[in-house]
Amino acid sequence: MTAQTATNIGVLYAELNKYCQNNDYERAVKSANKVLHHYPDEAKAFHCKVVSLIQQDKFQEALQAINKQPKLAADLFLEKAYCQYRLNQIQEAFKTVNSAPNLSFQLKELKAQILYRLESYEECFDVYRDIIKNTNDDYEEERETNLSAVIANMVLDGSNKSTPELREHTYELAYNSACKLIAQGKYSEAEKKLKVAEKLCREALQEEEEDVEEGLGIIRAQQAYCMQLQGREKDAQTVYNAILKRKPDDIGLVAIASNNSITLNRDQNVFDSKKKIRGAIAEGLQNKLTSKQRKAIRINQCLLSVYTNQTDQTTQLCAKLVKDYPDTQNLTVLLQAVLAAREGRAKEAATTLTQFAAKNPSFKMEMNLAAVQLLLTEGDLDSACNILEKLGDASFKPGIVSALVTLYMAQGRRDAASKLLQETVDWHRKNKESAGDLSALWRQAADFHLRGGEPSVAAKSLEELLRVNPTDTKTLAQLIIAYAQFDPSRAQALSKKLPAVGDLTPSSDVDALETSNWMMGTKVIKKAASKVEPSPGMPSGSELLQKKKKRRKRKGKLPKNYDSTCDPDPERWLPRHERSTFRKKKDRRNKDIGKGTQGAATGASDQYDITKMPSQAKASPNTQNSPAPEGPRGQQRKIQHKKKKKGGKF
Repeated sequence: MTAQTATNIGVLYAELNKYCQNNDYERAVKSANKVLHHYPDEAKAFHCKVVSLIQQDKFQEALQAINKQPKLAADLFLEKAYCQYRLNQIQEAFKTVNSAPNLSFQLKELKAQILYRLESYEECFDVYRDIIKNTNDDYEEERETNLSAVIANMVLDGSNKSTPELREHTYELAYNSACKLIAQGKYSEAEKKLKVAEKLCREALQEEEEDVEEGLGIIRAQQAYCMQLQGREKDAQTVYNAILKRKPDDIGLVAIASNNSITLNRDQNVFDSKKKIRGAIAEGLQNKLTSKQRKAIRINQCLLSVYTNQTDQTTQLCAKLVKDYPDTQNLTVLLQAVLAAREGRAKEAATTLTQFAAKNPSFKMEMNLAAVQLLLTEGDLDSACNILEKLGDASFKPGIVSALVTLYMAQGRRDAASKLLQETVDWHRKNKESAGDLSALWRQAADFHLRGGEPSVAAKSLEELLRVNPTDTKTLAQLIIAYAQFDPSRAQALSKKLPAVGDLTPSSDVDALETSNWMMGTKVIKKAASKVEPSPGMPSGSELLQKKKKRRKRKGKLPKNYDSTCDPDPERWLPRHERSTFRKKKDRRNKDIGKGTQGAATGASDQYDITKMPSQAKASPNTQNSPAPEGPRGQQRKIQHKKKKKGGKF
């Protein structure tokens, strides 16, 4: 290189350095291009150009320049990986970092960020721990905050890796600590921690109102999530609506608040859910939310389409969901079965579920039980029983056995229920299942067979119960009762293990029980006199009896005109109108007396002339054919029916 050339290069670099020092990166790029135009092999000028483009957020131009000049960018691993990271090319950025021969301090930090975006939290934790251990600069607090976020996600993923206890002096650290508690299921403690984070956020960002609201929005969303998980759904819905009403700029926050609000609506208020689902599926969320969050939103979108009975849309959404998340295939099959059942094709939907279960053994139980539920809603008990019977060894689980026994009894198939319980007992005895959790099954099976007159089968269940708890006297007594019906000798041998009566009821008084009136009413058996032992200073029983006043028996009152020589009137207890001596006023009058004018009854004299009267017939001595006289009870009061007047009110 000649002296003139060196001078020219020095002048160009001086100009480039001037622009870089003044942060005038646009002119710095032009100056770097001038250097490269005259001297194409100048790697430093190319490096300055790439950095200046990155400072202007022109990541695509910087990456294109690196790709066009591979020789000049041979050592620019950090710049290339950073551009790829900012352009959301996470996998390419990870490959670029790993291709570097030596990981510098800056490359390690970038790698940790890339691993966090790739959701490789345990590996990210190791990188951050190494960086914090070997560095000491002004970014220590920021790295500690990132590490706390990594730890919270590790706990959420179920990692058992030991993690250090971090400080909580900033609102970011307190917020991440609360997220860790939420992942552990400690919702009340997390809610308290979030209140601390809210207070720290107000103190830290009190001068900038916009930043305060943005920070508080995320904290409040987590508070609402804690309320929701604790069952305080109304409070949570109020907080979500307040967050959305402010219309925050963070689309990730809007998506989370909208999605959680939709889950609270469920199948109610679907119009509100349809509005909020738009914010949950907005563009740009791919890089704002984790894969779990995006998956949950997509599933809720499918469920909302089911609630709104949009069959075609549900089918399309389910197909996209399975394509992006293959592990959701079982859920999509269930959703399609629900749609078929709503259209009246429950049996067809049940067939689809059973066929899927046959092809996917890992979902056999889930799909078959869903098919049984659909068949039961249609009242098809036979098909439901057939599915439960074909579950293999799973059909001997207590829940399945209980369902089958209930269905058999509803069909009147008591023999099938008895046989199933017997096979269940035999299967568990053969496979030596732990009977600690099966006590209810043994007890129900024993009671069922005892009521059904099958003591030998009931004895097997009772023996299993007794084997688990040998000191259970109730089970031993039931077992003796069962053996007494078919094996008296065995019952006699077991009865010796029963405790004495005095041991069972040490505080019971046998004499008092024998003299008590528990078998018959109090009016039949007199109570035995209780024996009271007199305490010192208390009078004896004889003295107490003497002190008692004798009750004087009062004589009953007699009527004023009572005559002891005459028998009492047998009709004295009857109502007056039912007595034989009672006569109505109109009966006392002579009905035969005419009521016409004078002289109208002139012909009636013959009626009262004894010479003209006909001879009376003698009464027959035979009284069998004569009507029996009515008693006082038989003489009922005549009911008078009043005629309604015409034109009266009804």
